Order: sequence, then C-alpha cells, then structure tokens
Amino acid sequence: MIEVKNVRQSYGDHEVLRGINLVLPEHKVSALIGANGAGKSTLLNVITRLLPLREGAVLLDGRDMGDMKSRDIAKTIAVLKQSHHISIRISVEDLVAFGRYPHSRGRLTTTDKAKIGEVIAYMRLEDIRDRYLDELSGGQRQRAYIAMVLAQDTKYIFLDEPLNNMDIHFSVEIMHILSKLVGELGKTVVIVVHDINFAAAYADHVIAMKDGAISAEGPVDRIITKTILDGIFGFDFNIAEVAGRKVCLYFRDETTRK
Repeated sequence: MIEVKNVRQSYGDHEVLRGINLVLPEHKVSALIGANGAGKSTLLNVITRLLPLREGAVLLDGRDMGDMKSRDIAKTIAVLKQSHHISIRISVEDLVAFGRYPHSRGRLTTTDKAKIGEVIAYMRLEDIRDRYLDELSGGQRQRAYIAMVLAQDTKYIFLDEPLNNMDIHFSVEIMHILSKLVGELGKTVVIVVHDINFAAAYADHVIAMKDGAISAEGPVDRIITKTILDGIFGFDFNIAEVAGRKVCLYFRDETTRK
C-alpha cells in the first residue's frame, strides 16, 4: 500500500502541493486528472521520490520512503516519465534490459534474461526486439518503454502522461495494456492523463486535483460528474452515457455565447 500523509511541496515561494492525504487503491488503474498546473505530475514525482519532500511523508507498505534505499524502492515502484525517453541509439531488447538494473546491477543473470524475454513476449514485441527505437512508430516506442518498466517487476507502476503525442489508435492500445497489467498481472497502475474520456473509460479510480490539492477522489461514476469536473476545470461540461460509460462532450452552446 502507498499512503501519502500531509504532503506539501514548493518551487521557491510557490506552493504546488498543499496538504495532500491519499491512499492509492491496490490492483487498480488510478488516474490523476486536473487542469494544467494542478499539481498532478508534481504529486507523481513526490510519491516516486523523484522530488524530495518539503513536508509530510510517503509510506510504502508501511515504511517511510525517506528512510529507504533507492534500490529497494526501485524493486517495488517503477516510473515512466515523459522525459524518461533515452536519446542514445538502442534496440528494443537492450532498452527492456534496463528495467532489470535494480535487480542485476548491469550483470544480467539467467533469471534476468528470462524476465526480459517474458516481457517482450507479453508486450508483443518479439518481431521488433532487435530494431532500434528511432526506427519505430510512436506507439511501438511507447510499448517498448512500458516493457522496460514492466521488466522491473514491481508492484506499482507510475506513468506521467503516457498518451502524450499518441494518436487515437495507439492511445487506446496503451490504455488497454495498462488495464491488462492490473487484471492479468495484479499490478497497481497510477497514470497522469489529460483526456478525461480515457480516464472515464479505463480507470478504476480517479483523483481530481485543483490548485495543488485533491478536490475529489473515488470511483469513475462518482468523480466523472458535471459538478466535479466543472469545479476543477472551470468549464461547462456536457456528460453523456454511452454503452454504460460516461463520456464528456467538449462543446459550447453557441446560442448562449457572448
């Protein structure tokens, strides 16, 4: 279990997280939503210890992460940042092998190699395992990066805007994969996402943020409502239901426009 207790974070004099208290539900996809500057990515960075805490604590299975070694955390939490992408020319298989570093320290064992092969097969990358990342489509590269964090073999996987710059086909594919990681492998997935409809369609739990605080959290049906979304985005939402799922319609009534 990951528990966030009274976390505050600042950039200079600007407070970007204000008294965050949160327990992340296990074996679910949790989506962090909110307007730009709401604090979503900062909260992800603090939970995964990519940013030091100014105040408060993050507990990992009951232990204060501030007292834990980075290697021990990396065996339990994997994180994929937008800026995590590697610029050197590297093959898919070698990229996935990076995910084993907390376990192998760069010296791959038989167990490490077996895990790499297992992940490559699970992510359907066998036919491109020897190709270089710069030869792949955006969707293929993103699958390779997710394979890398999956090879880390952690309970928790955090992703910061993994759908950024993805077209609709690959965005749906990535969200479907993340759902499978929960349903088939028992992972706990936390994702920062801008498109509310992807959160509504694929998340089990939604954490809505505004001005550095949690405005609301809970199951999709409780959070994807006009009242809550209007409040956190400052937009007049229209919400419909299609095939039993909520869908946000982004349009304005031009007859009332001034």
